[in-house]
Amino acid sequence: MKNKTMMHRRKLLQVMGLYQSFSLMKNIRANTLDSKALGPDYAKYKGSKVVISIPAHPHYFAMMKLLPFFTKETGIRVEVERMDSKNIKAKQMLEMGKAVGDFDLVSYVAMWKTEYVKKKLLHNLESFFRDQSLTDPNYDLKDIVPIYLENIGMVGGVKGYLGGKGSSLYGIPYGAETSILAYRRDVFDRFKLSPPKTYEELKWMLPVIHDKTHQGSMTSRGLVGHQCVHAWLLHLSPLGGKVFDNQWEPAFTNQSAVDALDTLKLIVETGPKDIPYFDQGDMIASFIKGQASMYLDSSLIYSLIEQNASSKFAQNIGYALHPKGVFNSSETGGLGMGIAQNSRNPEGAFLLLQWLTSKKQDLMVCQFGGVPTRLSTLSDPAMQQRFPQFKLLKEQLTFANPDWRPIIAQWDLINTEFLGKAIYAAITKKEDSKEALMSVMPNVRKIMVEGGYLQGST
Repeated sequence: MKNKTMMHRRKLLQVMGLYQSFSLMKNIRANTLDSKALGPDYAKYKGSKVVISIPAHPHYFAMMKLLPFFTKETGIRVEVERMDSKNIKAKQMLEMGKAVGDFDLVSYVAMWKTEYVKKKLLHNLESFFRDQSLTDPNYDLKDIVPIYLENIGMVGGVKGYLGGKGSSLYGIPYGAETSILAYRRDVFDRFKLSPPKTYEELKWMLPVIHDKTHQGSMTSRGLVGHQCVHAWLLHLSPLGGKVFDNQWEPAFTNQSAVDALDTLKLIVETGPKDIPYFDQGDMIASFIKGQASMYLDSSLIYSLIEQNASSKFAQNIGYALHPKGVFNSSETGGLGMGIAQNSRNPEGAFLLLQWLTSKKQDLMVCQFGGVPTRLSTLSDPAMQQRFPQFKLLKEQLTFANPDWRPIIAQWDLINTEFLGKAIYAAITKKEDSKEALMSVMPNVRKIMVEGGYLQGST
């Protein structure tokens, strides 16, 4: 069975064109490792300033601790504008839409990348990596987790937002994530339970834990719009579903999609009572506060448990792979960084981007509470001893799906206005899952026709 799973995984990679992407990365790396390369010419940019736009996010809280070392090493000053994640996109779009904007480097959510590139707001990074006066010869782009690099950084390949022929690099993962299961060891030990390995086990376990503990079994996002859609998508991919088929026809009303929504409804029914009001932060807080015995979402939970929970609580948390449905799968997403097309100092922005995402700084940001981006960090013996969960994360990434949601410019509208409202109605008003999803099919199809993805009347 394991061999069949790995064969399926290799075929999936080929279909998505990842091998072509790796070839592209190899070509870039060959240039960066030229024996004549001396490394970045920091002296040329000493005294200059780089302005970076970042969200209020734990990984970037950790990053802030690194910036003084960058300035000391390079002489380049860094000015940070930090905003709430709900408002940062609008500000970035405003600034990057000007002839010359205030931002040089921007941190963006993975699902914004295609829109930003389509609107010509980000620099293509490949020319920077080929410039030997800027490039660190030891950077090693291939060491960045390939699935993260494709999902967050590549635009223009398969489907317009994956790797493969025609793809280019517009960003570097920084604050990237996949999904994992976290659980309370004390609860599981008390009732002689093992963490669920499959969705069948999970669905059986949800009411059992709820009845035995008289509290939430699993926490979840549930707020109307993007948050509840994210929660549904977490289950859609492993249960074999997609939002669109390969011809861009909406596929979110098939049985896999209905099963994913029914699963989410069961999680809400047996979880903390306030799930319909939970965004990502609320969901995480509910788990840390002991309002639920399980968590299934972003691997960001690793650093948050260590930062925000008592050591006794942290030691009582176990981790496991995202449960298997039709096959093993998990999300890919989170944050990346790109250079604004209208940057006043694009070379300085690249130097900061490259420095922050280097091997050395990837190790350091994890020590300060950030999340790993590189294979070498995940495999480092000292890091695995300090963070035992890195071994599990490395295994989970072999199943991560870079195409678990469509990263197209139309996704924001579909996500928030249509699927976000339909899914919310299903989990709060207990509407039939099939009917709820069917109700927005005409609207979504109209958007895809207007966007040129489908033919037909609007």
